[in-house]
Amino acid sequence: MRRSFQLFAVMLACFTTGPVAVQASDAPVAAADKSDVTTLDKVTVTARQREEELQKVPVAVSVVSGDWLDRSYTVNTQQLSLLVPSLYYNSANPRNTAYTIRGLGSNTLSVSAANDGIEPGVGFYVDGVYHGRPATAAFDFTDIERIEVLRGPQGTLFGKNTTAGAINITSRAPTFTPEGNGELSVGENGYLQAKANVSGPLSDTIAGRFAAQFTERDGVLHNVTTGKDENALDNYALRGQLLFKPSDDLDVRLIADVSNLDSDCCTQGYLRVGKSLKSAARQFAGLSANLPAHGFPAYVPPSRNVYDRLTDIDAPLHIDTQDGGVSLNADWNLGAVTLTSITAWRYWTWDVANDRDYIGVPIQTVQRIPSRQDQYSQEFRAASNTEGPFSYVAGLYFFTQEINGSPISVYGPAATYWLVSTTSFPGMPDNLADGYGQYGHSHFEVKSYAAFGEANYRITDRLTGTLGLRYTYEDKNGDYATTVSGGLPTTPGTLQDNAKLSLFRPQSYSAADSGGNVSGRTNLAYQFTDALMAYLSYARGYKSGGLNMSGLPLDAANNPALGTAVIKDETNKTWEAGLKSAWWGGRATLNLAAYRTVVNNYQANITSSIETAALRTYPANIPEVTVKGLEADFAAQVSKGFVVHASLAYADGKYADYPLGPCPLEWQNPNAAGGCQPLRPPASLANKTSNPRGNPNVPGAYVLTGLSLAGLSRWAGSLGFDYEVPAGSGAFLFHADVSGRSGYNSDTTHSIYTTIAGYAVTNASVGYRFNERWEVDVFARNLFDRDYITALTIQTGNSGLILGQPSDPRMVGVTLRASF
Repeated sequence: MRRSFQLFAVMLACFTTGPVAVQASDAPVAAADKSDVTTLDKVTVTARQREEELQKVPVAVSVVSGDWLDRSYTVNTQQLSLLVPSLYYNSANPRNTAYTIRGLGSNTLSVSAANDGIEPGVGFYVDGVYHGRPATAAFDFTDIERIEVLRGPQGTLFGKNTTAGAINITSRAPTFTPEGNGELSVGENGYLQAKANVSGPLSDTIAGRFAAQFTERDGVLHNVTTGKDENALDNYALRGQLLFKPSDDLDVRLIADVSNLDSDCCTQGYLRVGKSLKSAARQFAGLSANLPAHGFPAYVPPSRNVYDRLTDIDAPLHIDTQDGGVSLNADWNLGAVTLTSITAWRYWTWDVANDRDYIGVPIQTVQRIPSRQDQYSQEFRAASNTEGPFSYVAGLYFFTQEINGSPISVYGPAATYWLVSTTSFPGMPDNLADGYGQYGHSHFEVKSYAAFGEANYRITDRLTGTLGLRYTYEDKNGDYATTVSGGLPTTPGTLQDNAKLSLFRPQSYSAADSGGNVSGRTNLAYQFTDALMAYLSYARGYKSGGLNMSGLPLDAANNPALGTAVIKDETNKTWEAGLKSAWWGGRATLNLAAYRTVVNNYQANITSSIETAALRTYPANIPEVTVKGLEADFAAQVSKGFVVHASLAYADGKYADYPLGPCPLEWQNPNAAGGCQPLRPPASLANKTSNPRGNPNVPGAYVLTGLSLAGLSRWAGSLGFDYEVPAGSGAFLFHADVSGRSGYNSDTTHSIYTTIAGYAVTNASVGYRFNERWEVDVFARNLFDRDYITALTIQTGNSGLILGQPSDPRMVGVTLRASF
């Protein structure tokens, strides 16, 4: 808290003594008065790597302005997903972050296990720079001008890993007119946020901008074991920029930023218990009740209602992660063409202390993967400027990244009893796995090269055709090696030694994948009138194959399955038809899109059905996935000062071809071949219940063909408004937004126990702005204190326990804003 107040005071001093002193005669620009506006502002986007009006771009894109972010108190990607229905965000912790568009992209859902060798299918860009790790999307936004969410394959211009779409973030640029803004928010649960930015000229040709943000909040899950409040927030973000503008034709922008999160986070609580076909003694209720026979108290969860927000984890919990980098962006207008160069280096570091069993029983005491990622990228683009029937964008792109990790996992004194199969390994001593751990190192490196171009040709005054192509070549290499040690000393080859190896066994392997492919799109757009445009497009996206950088699953003989080290390229084919329209003399816009997507060899993280102890997850290909849907975006200037935004998305996603899927919890049977109850169980099985989706030809496989795609709500929507009412020398400000989505299944296996119910959440604020410089607001996040689940996790050992991450409770606070 002290740091936040100090920052706010320093920034206020900068506003009044910094850029104003350079040009004292230039008065700061007053905030725009929206109360007299009767038409919507025109929205500019860079969805095709050049500035264009949103309504003239034949691409499905949702735009959230910086003002809308500020008014809705949206500070990160999770909260952004409440405003953009087609965007879904899931994060058990920053490293295990997944975001999808139209249900496609990163598939890290209830398994909560990111894999460094599998890359996201949604590109995340900030000021033109691609971020290679999904974890960087978990940090708070800083000083943002607008966010564009591009839906569908964007392979031509955004390129790398945009088979499902792209999140394109543009920060506010330095200005030659002095300006500054400060904001301080205080709320319940110890919430404190300070934001400030200052911008202005440093010379006739150089302008600077600096922004800072601190956020603190107490934990919202109470630990009854330690007395601490878990899932706290403590982060900061800094961004500095220099703009060199020697002429109207040349802009050179140097950007440096760093974001840091250091807090006691993240854990989950008891949600429900699912039943498998294991013996009752090997399921959660039986395991919990029989603990006294093994020297531990019988276990009872602190609450069976996840919304009591109680936990009893008994291992340390902490996150320390940082993301930062430097980029040099240059635009040079040569008249007929503008040349663009974007050079960037970025890094991401990660360390964590986890209690992976999520309960107050010492099953797993340590799980960490200290990691560091470094990436370098270079992009050159040329875009035509001249008016005429033909226009184009073309360029070259290079990207390389290196990730080094050190996986560490250690079991506790209750691990043997809780995890080791008594059928396969009877009579094991309770201290067999106490202190038994895995220690290793992983190294992943990728080099990516691409050439791309997109041309637009105005066939008639109203009909324009677009053709874009991109060729990408990638080279990936990875090494993974682990050793095991600790626990009760055993002799190799004995039953006790094999029992320990069933938990962890040493692995050492190398994997590589290389190759290239073509992606692109073609589009026909017809401008019926100045206010009505329709388009039809076909796009093909491509994502190169992935490597398993988290250890290989074991086969039926308990040996590493080397065939799972490399997964195939993913391709995406999307047909889309859209309509963009303006109504009521520019007072309203309505944009519609209908699409059908077919993904071949969809890359996903799945869970091995054989390894019910370690619960290992690994990347694999799903043969075919289809998604079809409808989307609508509406905005209207209802009256002076009153603006409404609404979005609606319908999506129907299915596993079109997935006959060899992983087994869901309810059909897992350690006595069945492959660990999954078969369609026609043999007489030798004690439980002869028929599994209706058991594969008759492949033991252990579960037929997921025809079931709905994990992580995708059939319906999602948002509705919000801003209302500015003049009063005296200022204005009253009213804001509200409500977002909701229907229920969905959070796990690839489509288990009946991994469903997440639908929900709706409302945020609102009311304030008063006076003298065009000062503003005070009262805000509420989750106004009606709705309870819902944001993420699921299956407990280590597949005991049947399902953990849930509950929504944050209602938070009411006050914000003071100042502009200079």
